[in-house]
Amino acid sequence: MVTIVVRNGNLEQAMRVLKKKVQKEGLIKLYKEKQVYEKPSARKRRKKKEGIANYKKKMKKLKILRGF
Repeated sequence: MVTIVVRNGNLEQAMRVLKKKVQKEGLIKLYKEKQVYEKPSARKRRKKKEGIANYKKKMKKLKILRGF
C-alpha cells in the first residue's frame, strides 16, 4: 500500500512523489500487462528478453566500474 502525505497544500509535490513510488513498485507495468491477455509462450519470450537486457545492463555497469 502506498501512502502519500500532502504538506502545506503542495499537491504538485505530492503527485511527483506518488508517481515515483508507483513506478518504483512496478504498479504501472503490472497494470498494463493485465489489460490484455498474453499467451504463456509470449510471456516466457518477453521474460527471457527482459532477463537478457538486465544482464547486459548489469555487465555494462560492471565494465564501467572496473574500468575496462
